Amino acid sequence: MTARTLSAAVSHVGRIRANNQDSGYAGAHLFAVADGMGGHAGGDVASAIAIRRIREVDREFPSAHDAEFALQSALIAANQLITETVFEHQELTGMGTTVSAMIRVGEQIAIAHIGDSRIYRHRDGELQQITSDHTFVQRLVDSGRITPEEAAVHPRRSVLMRVLGDVDAAPEVDTAIMDIQPGDRWLLCSDGLSSYLAEERIRHALASNMDANQVTQRLVKETLDHGAPDNVTVVVMDVTDTEPEDDDDAATTVGSAAAPLTFEASTGRKPIRLPTILLHPLKVTTAPEDSHFEPESDQFFAELIAEDRRRRIRRRVSWTVALVVAVAVLVGAVFVGWRITQDHYYVGTDRGTVAIYKGVQQSIGPLALSDVYEDSDITVSSLPDYTRENVRSTINAQSLSDARDIVERLRKAAATGEDQAGTGGDGNASPSPSPSPTRSSSPSPNPTRSSR
Repeated sequence: MTARTLSAAVSHVGRIRANNQDSGYAGAHLFAVADGMGGHAGGDVASAIAIRRIREVDREFPSAHDAEFALQSALIAANQLITETVFEHQELTGMGTTVSAMIRVGEQIAIAHIGDSRIYRHRDGELQQITSDHTFVQRLVDSGRITPEEAAVHPRRSVLMRVLGDVDAAPEVDTAIMDIQPGDRWLLCSDGLSSYLAEERIRHALASNMDANQVTQRLVKETLDHGAPDNVTVVVMDVTDTEPEDDDDAATTVGSAAAPLTFEASTGRKPIRLPTILLHPLKVTTAPEDSHFEPESDQFFAELIAEDRRRRIRRRVSWTVALVVAVAVLVGAVFVGWRITQDHYYVGTDRGTVAIYKGVQQSIGPLALSDVYEDSDITVSSLPDYTRENVRSTINAQSLSDARDIVERLRKAAATGEDQAGTGGDGNASPSPSPSPTRSSSPSPNPTRSSR
């Protein structure tokens, strides 16, 4: 039984951009997505021109090879139209567009692709990316220089190596022919979807029992829920095992290609009128970096590789310098602090004897900020109780000389068994003065004789 396709297309400007530079098409046989680039004054023009030209091949073909050739020729013709438009309208200089398109022919499809829009196939619960991105970071991934995860955040991820448009190089279009089978669900999308919605979320949506229209709406909604900083265009094609139905009115054009047209694009062909909005662009709010084209040549690729290497070296050097500076500051601070502590002395105990310590009674982790400077032969056990406790609690000294004076007073206390002034915990090395006798203002009526 001949497979039948059911399809739907939807395009949304997103939550940040001021205009929609995407275009999409879902017809009886042809399905396509285009993502314009070149700023808000040209991206939507390029994608509109491309889709309007490519949709002319939405018809039956005798074979998939004929469809493949017609689709490739349509992309090359679209490229010529964009070039002619730029020649006539210099304000559109630099515009271009990606295109991912396919034509169903019986049990096969013909594919043509250029840029970083994508075609996916969902079959038997598995999601497969059919096209390969023509981007700088994809070449880095293919060459093993970076991982796909690194590519997603690479500063050059917006650099396109192949596009249709105002470029010197002739477009190099990827083409392929693949078999289809009932139950297949094909997805064409701009990078506004694939760059912001995880493939697992895409697979989950395509695996649902919803029809093509519901799936497109769901994918766009999920992208909007994730912020949708870019335009989002989605085309879904379902392959069923029911009899085909001819429905020429089923074709749907979305995005810039569906907008009103205002001026002729080029000479030598029938006039192509472009969207009015393109002559009066709105002010664009903050948005992700626009995609831009760089020629795909070994020399330019080598230059980008060299620049990327220099960028990594600069980043590595910057981090190394910052780390060295941070370590130097930390070491300097520790050294200065340690030097300051070395001007302090105190008296304490060391293995049961009285000792003079140099430093302060603190530590930083395993690092002690003091050590024994001078030991003595005075045992702690020989000191009077009160003095012994003071020594165990340590006695601060004003200087090394003061610390030595404290030790001598402790020696005397050990010899006499009496607490000595200047051996308390206040760190005062000077003995307390003896109180002076006072004379009474009047003689005592009963003087007493000293017992001595």
